[in-house]
Amino acid sequence: MFYFRKVGSIVIGSILLSIGINFFLVPFHLLDGGIIGLGLIIKYLTGVQAGLIIIVFSIPIFIIAWIYNKDYFYNSLHGMLVSSFAIDFLYPLHDTFISQFQIPPLLSSIIGGMFIGLGIGIMLRSKTSTGGTDLLAQFLAKIFQVNVGLVIFFIDALIICLGGLLISPNSFFLSSITIIFVGLFTSMCTWNLEY
Repeated sequence: MFYFRKVGSIVIGSILLSIGINFFLVPFHLLDGGIIGLGLIIKYLTGVQAGLIIIVFSIPIFIIAWIYNKDYFYNSLHGMLVSSFAIDFLYPLHDTFISQFQIPPLLSSIIGGMFIGLGIGIMLRSKTSTGGTDLLAQFLAKIFQVNVGLVIFFIDALIICLGGLLISPNSFFLSSITIIFVGLFTSMCTWNLEY
């Protein structure tokens, strides 16, 4: 039963995450934090698919996980692969979504953050994640005994500062709002979890 719950969490979490990214962040060149944020920065600058970049950038963190904690490695590998695939798979639908719904950038950054935070939180509740900095955050949360959502928030802040320099100050401001909501909704989903 636990296996089916984990698979369901990965699929549902990945879909929510990719909806938040493709339908609410990408139209305004907004960023999430972590490896996803780095993938989006490269996508905006070069046009390379974000999911592919996420996989490539996650490799060093997965090597660390393999060496120090194979449970984290196995619990996150599937989440990273499925979420990366979902991001690239749903990307072509964002043009249709944008043409149907005219959402202001500020509201889009808030809603996108809510979707992403719920997606990440659902996966973390089943002891899985998208890997990348979520995986790194799980290590740090366990070491320092703090909520994983707060750790993710601080890592995300560093990434969007980089994105603000490379993309635009407006992207930085709206992305800051996005990661606040990602952190809030991830924290709400993971509040009573122990790592």
